[in-house]
Amino acid sequence: VQLQASGGGLVQPGGSLTLSCVASGFMFNTSGMRWLRQPPGEPLEWVSAISPSGDQAFYTNSVKGRFTMTRDNAKNRLYLQMDRLKPEDTAVYHCARGNDRGRGTQVTVSS
Repeated sequence: VQLQASGGGLVQPGGSLTLSCVASGFMFNTSGMRWLRQPPGEPLEWVSAISPSGDQAFYTNSVKGRFTMTRDNAKNRLYLQMDRLKPEDTAVYHCARGNDRGRGTQVTVSS
């Protein structure tokens, strides 16, 4: 299983970023997927999840209405559109399948 997230960066509060994750080494189109994040000095936390077909997505309360998770099964790719970003969204973001998670991408929200 290989998972590689990208697209992070520095953004001002209220701004937007789109994270991407490329997956390989498993049947992506039959796997539920998740985004996780680890804020500085804090434990890993669940952000969102999506069904194998992409028709259902779920979010932790703190990001509902601001983040949108999607997938492209033809490209083995996962996305996380993040809007109206807040300083508390600062974290390393990882894509995950079950207990497997790849190298994350840093998102920093600061003015």
